[in-house]
Amino acid sequence: MADLLYGLSSLGLESLQGADIFEELTKKEKAVEEGPVVLEEKDMVYDKKTTCPVCDTEFMYKSLKAGKTRFLGNAQDLRPVYEGIDAQKYDIALCPNCGYAALTKYFPRVTTKQAAFIRENISSKVRLHAYTGDTYSYEDAIERYQLALASAVVKKVKTSEKAYICLKNAWLLRGYAQYLAEEKHMPKEQLGAVTQLEKKFLQNAFRGLSASVASESYPICGMDEGTLDYLLAAIAMQLEDYDGAGKIVANILISTTVNPRIKDKARDLKDEIMQKKKEPK
Repeated sequence: MADLLYGLSSLGLESLQGADIFEELTKKEKAVEEGPVVLEEKDMVYDKKTTCPVCDTEFMYKSLKAGKTRFLGNAQDLRPVYEGIDAQKYDIALCPNCGYAALTKYFPRVTTKQAAFIRENISSKVRLHAYTGDTYSYEDAIERYQLALASAVVKKVKTSEKAYICLKNAWLLRGYAQYLAEEKHMPKEQLGAVTQLEKKFLQNAFRGLSASVASESYPICGMDEGTLDYLLAAIAMQLEDYDGAGKIVANILISTTVNPRIKDKARDLKDEIMQKKKEPK
């Protein structure tokens, strides 16, 4: 009598005899016993379809699966951190036909004149590589960012957009350096070269974003004034410009309009700046 549906055979429902009436609970209990499933990077991305605004080619590029990624928080300079994957690798759409590339949020924004610039200066000359893996390697992603920055220059986009590409490129290179250190045990000189390149991109991000404050209206790259000011202070901190970072933080802390969450982050940054300035040089 262990079968709760033992009497169904006499009713012509033999196929249901022996069924687990709490099948969904059994699956959950089994999953708990076996422990959490560890996802690989390829499980966290999918092929997303889009159409190129320059040449009208329909193509696929790899993008993050929102429901499969676990957000861990932001680094000091707002770099988003996820478990098991570097999100920066998947934020560029690149047309495999004409070579136009951009951050995914900016990809569709192309005027007729800009499309002509892309065709003349990129499409007619570029030699593209095929990205055939289940994921983008760091080398793939770096190449895609280079093409996005080249497209931005050719399109003559706003200063802030070019600066934001530089910032995200710096974040990507930081992840690459961490990967090389952990996975490949690269010599210090090679890691140093990647770190120096990250610094160059941070310098250009700071330069461009600072200039955009005077020439563009908010939001800038999706950021309000307080958030962008904090980001500039954090970048200055990364570049070891502690005096410059301190001045920006001071302005944030006396502002009556800055979001309390940003003020809290600015206070933490102020404490770290003071600590760094005390350290022997």
